[in-house]
Amino acid sequence: MAGNLELLSSVLAGAKAEGRAALVGYLPAGFPTVDGGVRAVTAMIEGGCDVVEVGLPHSDPVLDGPVIQTADDIALRGGVKIVDVIRTVGEAHAATGAPVLCMTYWNPVDAYGVERFAADLAAAGGAGCILPDLPVEESEVWRKAAEQHGLATVFVVAPSSRDERLAKITAAGTGFVYAASLMGVTGTRESVGWEAQGLVTRTRATTDLPVCVGLGVSNATQATEVAQFADGVIVGSAFVKRLLAHEGDLEAGLAGVRELAGELAKGVRA
Repeated sequence: MAGNLELLSSVLAGAKAEGRAALVGYLPAGFPTVDGGVRAVTAMIEGGCDVVEVGLPHSDPVLDGPVIQTADDIALRGGVKIVDVIRTVGEAHAATGAPVLCMTYWNPVDAYGVERFAADLAAAGGAGCILPDLPVEESEVWRKAAEQHGLATVFVVAPSSRDERLAKITAAGTGFVYAASLMGVTGTRESVGWEAQGLVTRTRATTDLPVCVGLGVSNATQATEVAQFADGVIVGSAFVKRLLAHEGDLEAGLAGVRELAGELAKGVRA
């Protein structure tokens, strides 16, 4: 079975045709539990997310700030496995029809087996993979497997990336480009800086792929701000915070996730 790269591309194109940015949500699998995580990812889409990233919890997440690290710790203590991550992707996609990607560091994919990971993710209906720590120079094995199975390969670019480097990264990627709005780790911030807009402009000069901005967006006002210059707005830590705020009460946490997704969905349309 082929993955859902084409679905991802059509959803992003559809948002652009509506004259707005797409809303991309993120939550790690297995948080607060595997079943609860499936429901939370589904709730994000029901609330208004166009695309969702399911994180593969990692014990040493270099890009993730303290909020997502806390969620990863809860998932790992709960015994989450790669099969649970792929199941989360599959069940969320089956329930909603939305494109669902996996965001993961490279080591777990390599250990699981590159071909096997791509095949299993595609069979579950996954749309692709975001690989923040995989250098483009070392990505050929993954990219070949992803292409064979109809999966997007999304690379991350940062404000520190020089134009020549941006061109190399975007030429290798598919689906969209993940533009990190600032140097540092994930988390909610007071503002999403001017660096993000400059990075989007420079990235667009190298590719026709949609450019989605993440790191720091947490509310509708910021979503509106970023939506003015980006093709997609990525929100993660703010969703995790909604679930953490209702620890022990999943239904209240899910209601919070839906509510935030709705607010952000209005933001990207403002």
